[in-house]
Amino acid sequence: MHKVLLVDDEKRMLDLVALYLRPHAYACTKASSGKQALDLLDKEVFDLVLLDIMMPDMDGWEVCRNIRKFSNVPIIMLTAREQQEDVVKGLRLGADDYMTKPFGEEELLARMEALLRRSAPVKRLEFGGLTWDEDSFELSYQQESIRLTPKEFSMLGLLMKNPNKVFERDRLLELIWGFDSETEGRTVDSHVRNIREKVRQAGFPVDDHFLTVWGVGYKWDQ
Repeated sequence: MHKVLLVDDEKRMLDLVALYLRPHAYACTKASSGKQALDLLDKEVFDLVLLDIMMPDMDGWEVCRNIRKFSNVPIIMLTAREQQEDVVKGLRLGADDYMTKPFGEEELLARMEALLRRSAPVKRLEFGGLTWDEDSFELSYQQESIRLTPKEFSMLGLLMKNPNKVFERDRLLELIWGFDSETEGRTVDSHVRNIREKVRQAGFPVDDHFLTVWGVGYKWDQ
């Protein structure tokens, strides 16, 4: 069963969407304001967020912007507005999809299912003979094991799962060490050096792919 957070200031819409989704094995939690939604996301893990734009205290764009500061949870924005600039704005702020009200139940379900399929966690990655396997917690090159620490393994996996995306040092600290960590940015740099050295010694051309974006952070180039 997937956990879905419904965010809308109209109680009728919350109840209607929850009624749509319940028979399809979605567990729905309702939030009637942007602040309530952010509080819930801070305490619970959700598989998907259905987010209304036009809310009085904090609009959906601001909520989306705040969610993307700490979570990659899939977001579908729901609104009566259908101007192209609104669609573009929502997508640029980090929304994954956009639907205009009123919408059909079947289309909503289809979009949710497609988004959940795309966001399913990747457990195994292979690139140029380099294999990252989360289930066995093992990195190998041409079937030869490369020993990484848990933080090194997680960092490399994060970058490989998001090829060509630049991660700032502070963002890596949040994702790998946690929001409350007092670890500093130079610890990230130290871990990057260690990963590169270990993978390089195994024979993989890591310097061609694990790149530094000077003044910003790091990325995995494919």
